[in-house]
Amino acid sequence: MAASVAIGSSNLPFKEMICKGQGCRQTSLVSGVTFQRFAQKDLLWSSGGASKFLKVQRCNVSCSAINVNSKPLGTITASGLRDGTTKYFDFAVIGSGVAGLRYALEVAKHGTVAVITKAEPHESNTNYAQGGVSAVLCPLDSVENHMRDTMVAGAYLCDEETVRPIYTCIICDSAVCDELVSNIVVVIFKYFEAGQLNVDNEAASRFSYSIQVVCTEGPDRIRELIAMGASFDHGEDGNLHLAREGGHSHHRIVHAADMTGREIERALLEAVVNDPNIFMFEHHFAVDLLTSQDGSDTVCHGVDTLNTETQEVVRFFSKVTLLASGGAGHIYPSTTNPPVATGDGIAMAHRAQAVVSNMEFVQFHPTALADKGLPIKPSKTRENAFLITEAVRGDGGILYNLNMERFMPLYDERAELAPRDVVARSIDDQLKKRSEKYVLLDISHKPREKILSHFPNIAAECLRYGLDITRQPIPVVPAAHYMCGGVRAGLQGETNVRGLYVAGEVACTGLHGANRLASNSLLEALVFARRAVQPSIEHKKNTKIDLNDEDAWGRPIVPMSLGRDALEKIVKNTKEVRKELQLIMWEYVGIVRSTTRLKTAEQRIGELEMRWEAYLFQHGWDPTMVGLEACEMRNLFCCAKLVVSSALARHESRGLHYTTDFPNLEESKRLPTVIFPCTRVNGTWSSRQLHKQHN
Repeated sequence: MAASVAIGSSNLPFKEMICKGQGCRQTSLVSGVTFQRFAQKDLLWSSGGASKFLKVQRCNVSCSAINVNSKPLGTITASGLRDGTTKYFDFAVIGSGVAGLRYALEVAKHGTVAVITKAEPHESNTNYAQGGVSAVLCPLDSVENHMRDTMVAGAYLCDEETVRPIYTCIICDSAVCDELVSNIVVVIFKYFEAGQLNVDNEAASRFSYSIQVVCTEGPDRIRELIAMGASFDHGEDGNLHLAREGGHSHHRIVHAADMTGREIERALLEAVVNDPNIFMFEHHFAVDLLTSQDGSDTVCHGVDTLNTETQEVVRFFSKVTLLASGGAGHIYPSTTNPPVATGDGIAMAHRAQAVVSNMEFVQFHPTALADKGLPIKPSKTRENAFLITEAVRGDGGILYNLNMERFMPLYDERAELAPRDVVARSIDDQLKKRSEKYVLLDISHKPREKILSHFPNIAAECLRYGLDITRQPIPVVPAAHYMCGGVRAGLQGETNVRGLYVAGEVACTGLHGANRLASNSLLEALVFARRAVQPSIEHKKNTKIDLNDEDAWGRPIVPMSLGRDALEKIVKNTKEVRKELQLIMWEYVGIVRSTTRLKTAEQRIGELEMRWEAYLFQHGWDPTMVGLEACEMRNLFCCAKLVVSSALARHESRGLHYTTDFPNLEESKRLPTVIFPCTRVNGTWSSRQLHKQHN
């Protein structure tokens, strides 16, 4: 990987080149769109990373833009789409959650949009979000209060005051110019076995606007959803009913009972279906971004995907790409995330030389339903844990151990309304001290009608297994829930990769700091998806696609020639390896960590990955061959290693990262952790791009 990156929180270093006075055509051609559904069972193969080095033409001496086309898109011929596996769009959106859909609806006013989703469109973290969206809509509340609550929950890592350092890469001894570094302090740590950055913390506090932007613009984003048809709960006075959750000083959570995400997803999908410029590609698994080098800049040209219905590799060329693919909850054995959350976006972006930040801050939701405590046990293990929303505690729910002893006041004066990291660690401590498997969350002291109206989904799920939450406490246990880290984004969702924008959980905007405040995730997704629209439109206006480059990146191989027996063995082995990785992460990189345990995890993950790759090769697999299960596995390995390396680099306990070797919070270490791609790294399959071609 080439080291051509500097990092920032609000204004990323790459220069967005605007082409003035040039008649760049904006039309594009779409073909072969299908909407079939398919139940994935077998191993399906796709491609690895793709990067091509090419020259980028300049519009004129005073400005520059991506211009890799000598003719307008209106002249596309049938030969460019001869097999239906290459498609051309103005905008490609990877992910169909709130961030991807909200962005798609806006940019569709300016061009054609491909929404690429791994499963059905509704299968996203958004759909599983119960609590709501936080926004200042009450006269007694204020933006300042919301900002303060966000900073306190984030352990002040999302504080506004930052430092502007200079970096030198130990590997290649090249300086990252101070002019390219924007307004966020950065600590660069060991990039696996490769090297480090020396940080010279020179000068200068600057103001980071991420928190202010989100808290200020949030109310307008809520009003837009309502105008689009999203229906939220109202009180007896006719106004929106605003709930309160842990970490919030005021009632500011807009919700639709305990199914808020589902309602938002419904409204957005309905609008998307009715938009003639948006094309939905279901069951298209994004494999790797198509990138090129323009001098020191990395440029994104689209994405390779696998159509899991036809087992065809489908290449999407786009002028602008938005990555909104969600998080990586399935690096752990128990997570509230749906099965699609395997860190695909973070891993793809990392392989494409995007900067990644704050990966040590994995949020464990304190209250997932503990199946072991249900009167009737589920017949099979859930693919994802059932979430018991923060709003239950916000409405007065009390946590007890199995002796019905209330314990939260022993850990924090805010008791059950403490931020999630505090509550999760408190529960974890109780479980370890008492050798118990779960604790109890009791809301039964509240009126039955109120419980059933506020939490109908939770009540129904528990009743399926013989538990009446209006009379009995709910068994709960922490589960992996949200990645506060991700692909580093600026204030307009921009990354250091030109033409690539990010929004939602896959992004690290600086808002969440070391711990996300409850119900800030949907808010952040809405705000940054909307903010990414205008720069995307400008970028699209000044970008052309060269149809002659269709095969400039190596085509992925679908290796059915390996035979059914070999493929079945690879699938079986990969599933076993996946479980082993998850157990390592839970055992050694969980809620409470230590240096020894993190180093053990680093070693064991490395050995496991090498053993898995060796198994693939022994069964005829080639580096150009990748499949659905295998590609998910490489992404899980990549994200797991990023989490472990980030955790090892932080020598303090802050927010979601708690280590027994450095149990205290240290002001001098109030710095985000950032990973950037380094040169001379002979990485494993999970961390390197494939199919590089040089001019």
